[in-house]
Amino acid sequence: MGRDKALVEVEGEAMVLRVANALRAAGCAPVFAVGGDRTAIEALGIEFVADQHPGEGPLGGLITALDTCQSAAVVVVACDLPFLTADTVKSLIDHHRGAIATAAATDRMQPLCAVWSRSALAQARDVFSTGERRLATVLHDVIATQVRVNPQDLANVNAPSDLPQ
Repeated sequence: MGRDKALVEVEGEAMVLRVANALRAAGCAPVFAVGGDRTAIEALGIEFVADQHPGEGPLGGLITALDTCQSAAVVVVACDLPFLTADTVKSLIDHHRGAIATAAATDRMQPLCAVWSRSALAQARDVFSTGERRLATVLHDVIATQVRVNPQDLANVNAPSDLPQ
């Protein structure tokens, strides 16, 4: 993108704010962003948590989220899913029963739109210590369930061409 994806606007709103609003509407609390531009994120009214592993990819972000939030389960969503809905988040929460992770899925599971049990923290740290940085590795190593969702909810924005016209 050439700039912080979290702050890229979709339909007049920063992507991170769109995701935070979907989480809030689904009843998630607290809602916080791990890493990024602290000043800009806080200016949007979103709590900021410093990434314990800056620049180390999404697995470091998951570790930070699970370590920060003391809830039994934590909803972890990438900031580049601006079309995520509260209904999809609620569905993930409703289906999260006894699994280590419950991930949204279309043709594959999406570890960056999932409910993670805090018990996944040790496994995530173990995988991280091997040099691995992909969340999918942890997702496939734990007891995970998947919830089929509308593919539009998982449409991510990785490049300017992914933005709606």
